[in-house]
Amino acid sequence: MDRPILQVALDLLELKRAIEIASEAIEGGADWIEVGTPLIKSEGMDAVRELKKRYRDHKIVADMKTIDTGAIEVEMAAKSGADIVIILAASDNSTIEEAIRAARKYGSEIMVDMINVTNPVERAKELEELGVDYINCHIGIDQQMMGMDPIELLKEIAKAVSIPVAGAGGLNAEKSALCITKGAKIVIVGSNIVKSRNVTESARKIRKAIDEAWEKGSVSGVKKKSLDEEIRELFMKVSTPNISDAMHRARAMMDIHPVNRGKKIVGKAVTVSTMDGDWAKPVEAIDVAGMGEVIVIKCSGDTTAVWGELATRSCLNKGIEGVIIDGAVRDVDDIRKLGYPVFAKREVPNAGEPKGFGEINVKIVCGGIEVNPGDWIVADDNGVMVIPKKRAYEIARRSLEVKKHEDRIRGEIEDKGRTLADIVELYKWEKVS
Repeated sequence: MDRPILQVALDLLELKRAIEIASEAIEGGADWIEVGTPLIKSEGMDAVRELKKRYRDHKIVADMKTIDTGAIEVEMAAKSGADIVIILAASDNSTIEEAIRAARKYGSEIMVDMINVTNPVERAKELEELGVDYINCHIGIDQQMMGMDPIELLKEIAKAVSIPVAGAGGLNAEKSALCITKGAKIVIVGSNIVKSRNVTESARKIRKAIDEAWEKGSVSGVKKKSLDEEIRELFMKVSTPNISDAMHRARAMMDIHPVNRGKKIVGKAVTVSTMDGDWAKPVEAIDVAGMGEVIVIKCSGDTTAVWGELATRSCLNKGIEGVIIDGAVRDVDDIRKLGYPVFAKREVPNAGEPKGFGEINVKIVCGGIEVNPGDWIVADDNGVMVIPKKRAYEIARRSLEVKKHEDRIRGEIEDKGRTLADIVELYKWEKVS
């Protein structure tokens, strides 16, 4: 290989869209076009045939993820036009050997996907001895959401085998370039190209990054972020509807509304439990909360305010991200002038007294949703979402995937004059009763 290969994975359901996106990706510098497993399951071998018919100058990769009947499935793909067929490394050696025999017979090559393989380096060596053509160091989508990437695995396998090694799994331009420096000859990119509003430009950016890494042998300017920094950065890019979709249509807090519209909150929760009108613990929580955190208050009622202008000014001084109140707030005219993000159930003029009942940093139920200290809060004009701290990174990543998918569809509606039902082939996918 004279230069790194950029393989674009069409993990879509609709063949028409896949063909359009493939054209845009090729314009941006894609070398190989992968018919992703979802597309194969949706459209069958017609997807392979159509893409090969249209892009004869580019290798077509069929991601069959074969684990049994190696000869039959490779023959099927190869006869349909696949230049490379992907099978699973977890397959029995007999399946691998049959797949290789069929590939040699019909003029295609075999790429083996290392997803979920135990002892991957040793398995890669075995696969090379069996005669496979490429090793794919692949981290699956669900694993990516948990923060895994293929780079370290790729580095180990590239040292252990002499056949070309590919990296796949949540790769952007920066990570693609890093894969090249670790020994990858092929980078496989899916959503960061195919879900982009501008596929050609996204492909071009990755093409440039891997070519520069190949020429220089290094990647500069990569700054390691803390996990919390990365989570915050991801949540700032998405909306609460994106988050709800990523959490299987999870509900937002009920009857909690912004005092200032157009403001967004992203941060970890400092929780407060208090009585209706007792503002002692809410105000004390300002001293407990750190910069970038969110005070979340559960009141026993909503007839008397537990929050107002002076508490809001105190939060501004400390750099607290925002306040969520399942109860009443007052001084809303002043809070609006301050432009500070406060979300509350009710607006009233009257305040109570600081009696000191309640607790700080305990489990509460706010707006009908359980909130624990340290859970992530994201609030915007659509509502307030609670993300359990143990799943924060995963949900942030999944939310960004939802956003990218919507951005791509939005572009097709705006730029091509299509309708949503047409784009997603809605009538085809309606549940059969």
